[in-house]
Amino acid sequence: MTAVESSGVNEGNAVLEHLLVRTSRTFALVIPRLPPPTREAVTLAYLLLRLADTVEDSATWPVAQRQAALEALAEALATHPSEVEALAATWLSGAVTADEGCRELLEHAGELMRAVNALSPRRRQVVVDHVVRSVRGMREMLNHATPRGHELTSLVDLKAYCYVVAGLVGELLTALFRVDVPSLEAVAARLDERAVAFGEGLQLVNILKDAEADAAEGRRFIPPAVERSAVFDLARTDLQLAREYVDALASGGAPVGLLAFTLLPVELAVATLDVVEAQGAGAKLSRDEVFAIVARVDSALDARAP
Repeated sequence: MTAVESSGVNEGNAVLEHLLVRTSRTFALVIPRLPPPTREAVTLAYLLLRLADTVEDSATWPVAQRQAALEALAEALATHPSEVEALAATWLSGAVTADEGCRELLEHAGELMRAVNALSPRRRQVVVDHVVRSVRGMREMLNHATPRGHELTSLVDLKAYCYVVAGLVGELLTALFRVDVPSLEAVAARLDERAVAFGEGLQLVNILKDAEADAAEGRRFIPPAVERSAVFDLARTDLQLAREYVDALASGGAPVGLLAFTLLPVELAVATLDVVEAQGAGAKLSRDEVFAIVARVDSALDARAP
């Protein structure tokens, strides 16, 4: 690789890292812990999903327009990746969002897709296939949307929503991990059985934590007929399976960075769930509590005993 080519690669990585920080909180904290090349593939997968989220969450577009845009994105990703940049430009001109971080992501859609296309064939296929499934799932879940936002009506709807936006991410991550860490094939069945719960548990904690803020903006993810205690119970069951997922990664020989990427969000979610259950929606961990959890996770991983 020439010095010029190397400079281009570094510049591209810097753009991706900047976009990650601009559009994420938790993922920006944990993705840098992943070893390369898993880190780049996960970053790209997250940014592609954030691109779709920008359309799904649009407060200015009617539901039918958002559904058409999501289907266009899924079709472009699956068959004509070069068209994604033009789609993003159209969405920008159509004022799909006022969020500056998301607008910046749309502005760099071309660079994002060039980085996706530069992935190895196996990693690119894993990322694109799972993202396309998630985007089409988002389109279908908009059937439950009111003009202001989602309004789920049953526990079945809630689980279906969590699968689309988080369970599929658990499956995507598992597929990438198995590409990059061949020894994980020995524990593949254990991982696959828990991958959806890993993602769903994290999403349920966010839903419980943000319930009041979501309701104020017209989104109702916790169905009125479902007891909140049932959602807490489901979240705790999923988070226990998520811990077992991390244990399976460890027993399969996953590197420490990969364990940190998975274990830290789970432990933060468990602690957040306790706080929300005790104090109500909107409660969150203090900075000191977060630092203490990070230190505990790092100490456990240093001893390789997650």
